[in-house]
Amino acid sequence: MPPTHTLMVADDHPLFREAIGAVIETGLPGCRLLEADSLARALEQAQCRQDIDLLLLDLDLPDAEGLSGLAQLREALPQLAVAIVSAEQDRRIVLDAIGMGAVGYIPKSTPRTTLLNALAHMLEGQVYLPPDIMRRPPASGPASPRQAETAFATHIGSLTDKQREVLALMIRGYSNKLIARELDIAETTVKTHVSAILRKLGVTSRVQAIVAAGAQETYHG
Repeated sequence: MPPTHTLMVADDHPLFREAIGAVIETGLPGCRLLEADSLARALEQAQCRQDIDLLLLDLDLPDAEGLSGLAQLREALPQLAVAIVSAEQDRRIVLDAIGMGAVGYIPKSTPRTTLLNALAHMLEGQVYLPPDIMRRPPASGPASPRQAETAFATHIGSLTDKQREVLALMIRGYSNKLIARELDIAETTVKTHVSAILRKLGVTSRVQAIVAAGAQETYHG
């Protein structure tokens, strides 16, 4: 029987690859896990396969610094879903990763059950953001310019109450179908709201809307 999903973990620590493999084996039965200990090996394997549903990328690989590995993967394989799995918990890095096209960000300290839920979430095509980090204000650094805050506040102020509800669920990674179920409205109505939200926020994608909303939380953190 063929595997339900194929995942890859790119991390240079064998113990972590073994640990996440054990979690996936017991929590997501039927899934196949590929392993790579460097960005180069991850790229080599991913370019030779069409069946990888999700690549879990560490930010601290020996041949990639910070988000440069994500940038290289996005350039070489733009259709491949890549999620960051890292010990780094800086809120700005989370937002930057999502802005660069990552489908999720999982801290290495994430409990097993939460990790499995996050993986299932992303395998369903949704974006996963760690709620504890997203609720956290920036660790350091000067406040953003008031002009930027005021401009975004104006955009947010133009949303209707229902559009705000839809945006809140988008930030939590809900698909249109799940938003429709949560708010008890038609999926076509959700699509209309999403289109209006993107237009009013001056963005072109759901991810950009999530990043923009996250930045607004940063201003008020």
